[in-house]
Amino acid sequence: MTISARNLTLTLGQGDGRVDILRGIDLDVASGEVLALLGPSGSGKSSLMAVLSGLERASSGSLSVAGQDFAALNEDALARARRGRIGIVLQAFHLLPTMTAAENVATPMELAGAADAAARAQAELGAVGLGHRLHHYPAQLSGGEQQRVALARAIAPRPELIFADEPTGNLDVATGHDIIELLFARRAETGATLVIITHDPELAARCDRIVTLADGLIASDSTAQ
Repeated sequence: MTISARNLTLTLGQGDGRVDILRGIDLDVASGEVLALLGPSGSGKSSLMAVLSGLERASSGSLSVAGQDFAALNEDALARARRGRIGIVLQAFHLLPTMTAAENVATPMELAGAADAAARAQAELGAVGLGHRLHHYPAQLSGGEQQRVALARAIAPRPELIFADEPTGNLDVATGHDIIELLFARRAETGATLVIITHDPELAARCDRIVTLADGLIASDSTAQ
């Protein structure tokens, strides 16, 4: 299993301000699986992704991700465990405005010690159709192009696991469709496990499995038809 979670909880605040966001999640995700996470706003989808990706520490429970015991790691160790193993694509592109497209993709790999980061960044940007935009800055790119850069940045290190949280939320319908096609195509080529948070039932139906959250718990878990 790429992901194995047992009785995972996330609680924020204390006393009267305490909020139980995740209330006991049991979830296994097999290597190479494509999983859709559905649920209404406030159901815990993004919080679950944050915990599973190591961006947030669970309050309790056990969690193994990409061969690492996330429950036993502090924040610094979680950051090291994510590096190279987990790619993340968010609704907001989170590109560094002072870096070119190529630099935005290469820099995380350089920080991880990859000797061929520049070449890999160029190749991945070419794979997402931006070989002609390597030296453009985010402000010079459209929203769809910026999300392609973000996608290239997530996939270039060849992670075992990719998380995508509403990756088309800031895009128009046509551009969003193109990004999803690219995401599925690049995942298929790399063989990574993919977890997508979405409100789109048509997108969810393209996944191997659909898990629906409600009030911090898994309400349903089914194979997509």
